[in-house]
Amino acid sequence: MALSPTMNVMLRAVEKAARSLTRDFGEVEQLQVSMKGPGNFVSAADMRAEKILHEELLKARPGFGFLMEEQGEIAGTDGEYRWIIDPLDGTTNFLHGLPHWAISVALEFRGEIVAGVVYDPIKDEMFRAEKGGGAFMRNKRLRVSGRKDLNLSVIGSGDPAIQSTHKARYLRQTEMLLKSVAGIRRYGAASLDLTYVAAGRYEGYWEEGLRPWDVAAGMLIVKEAGGIVGTVSGKGDPVHDGDIIAANPLLMDNLRKILSSASKENAAA
Repeated sequence: MALSPTMNVMLRAVEKAARSLTRDFGEVEQLQVSMKGPGNFVSAADMRAEKILHEELLKARPGFGFLMEEQGEIAGTDGEYRWIIDPLDGTTNFLHGLPHWAISVALEFRGEIVAGVVYDPIKDEMFRAEKGGGAFMRNKRLRVSGRKDLNLSVIGSGDPAIQSTHKARYLRQTEMLLKSVAGIRRYGAASLDLTYVAAGRYEGYWEEGLRPWDVAAGMLIVKEAGGIVGTVSGKGDPVHDGDIIAANPLLMDNLRKILSSASKENAAA
């Protein structure tokens, strides 16, 4: 399958960063038993991967801007294109030697996400999409699940940070949703949660308190797989406002209704 020049650039950069992270991940198990733990080591691994992505993408597209988890925003001379990068989504998993984390890279054009790649190096699953071109895992076309009954559905989510103001609302949403679905999964990597919706592994996913680099690529992959992406409140932008819900078209309304109802109950409590 022929890929666009942009997608080839993204894949090469992601694969190079993945080699670095995979080597570092192999060291984490040894560091786990030390008194100091692997925290500083993982922070350095994260920065190394971001540096690789920045250098590779800058070399290929010198005028493009960047929005990165570690280095923040770097304006480009182009003024229209911007890379949105998470070099290590699922840092806590990585830190604990759990083999579920990913690299996420999206390309934004005039405020719209037009290409995205999410790579899970441990499982060697490369998810990708370009606007209007469909979503794929390697060369396999992705489609969202066709399930229409919530009680047969598995929904993904993510735990808010301990200090998060969203914690009470999240617990109420989970409590209400558990009454209606087959199960809720919390794997700790938002980009992969979204790709799992695109691949039909989940019927839906929601989370609050996220940043653009967590969801930009995965959001496009869900859309190109036939899914719907929005916010629980129905207002704002799921990439830049940190409130995201994704689902197949048959379940979105019911899923959003339950989650928004729980949010209102929590606010009234």
